[in-house]
Amino acid sequence: MLHVIHHPAYVSPATDGSAFRFDKYGLVMDALAESGVVFQRHTPQPMPRSWIEAVHDPAYVEQVLTLSAPPEKERRIGFPVTDRVMRRSLLSPGGTWLAAKLALTHGYAANAAGGSHHALADTGAGYCVFNDLAIAANRLIAEGDAARILILDLDVHQGDGTASLLAGRSDIFTLSIHAEKNFPVRKARSTLDIGLEDGTGDDAYLAVLTDILPRVLDDFRPDLILYQAGIDPHEDDRLGRLALSDAGLDARDRFVMRQARGRGLPVASTMGGGYGADRMAIARRHAACMIRMAERDR
Repeated sequence: MLHVIHHPAYVSPATDGSAFRFDKYGLVMDALAESGVVFQRHTPQPMPRSWIEAVHDPAYVEQVLTLSAPPEKERRIGFPVTDRVMRRSLLSPGGTWLAAKLALTHGYAANAAGGSHHALADTGAGYCVFNDLAIAANRLIAEGDAARILILDLDVHQGDGTASLLAGRSDIFTLSIHAEKNFPVRKARSTLDIGLEDGTGDDAYLAVLTDILPRVLDDFRPDLILYQAGIDPHEDDRLGRLALSDAGLDARDRFVMRQARGRGLPVASTMGGGYGADRMAIARRHAACMIRMAERDR
């Protein structure tokens, strides 16, 4: 069965002066319902402040929680930090952590939000406030749920915040396969970065993935994979620069799960990026990712 983490507060009205909309986090639940797939919904709790401050600068956390982030940080994030934004910024890391806990039991679970991989220690960036991937990974290891975690970032954008926050850790491996010329302009250094040329399509993309991922899994030997499953490498994505088809995204996700299941590794996914005028089409792509990741017959 598909296990999905969702909270009504994941959906927030668009904030003044920003083009970013939060509606896909609700629409993806509609897309799952219309698909007819059987799934169980789980409700996350806000991530405790202490675990956020274990990764982020406490002064920045205070700015978010008191709605006092300075204008320059709100510009870098891409929208104002309102009360609704603050609340979902606490819930999203809680959702990624809960997805990982459920994955340890069921093999796979999906956070129907998360993937805020641009958030840095003392500021948010790129529509990301707190870095749920780094926060969850740090907590899971600190509490003994895993000893080694692979953060597999297949969003079209490099996971620069995750790379920066976790730099130097031998127990967390950050692997980012992304469009080299896309945001962010200044890349951080992941444990391993693979920057792809604009227009990279299914065959070339999958050739890279099938070469790199098995070697990383065999060399690093993680206990758990946190999968940043952005669907923005799609050829029709508004902010992507790659050219994967629906079939290419399908093959990407199925390969990830085959490699994980073949090694007995649980996988927890986050939604990550996906952008376009047709919001329901974006939601359906995200839902399709979750559905195929949960399929037992691969």
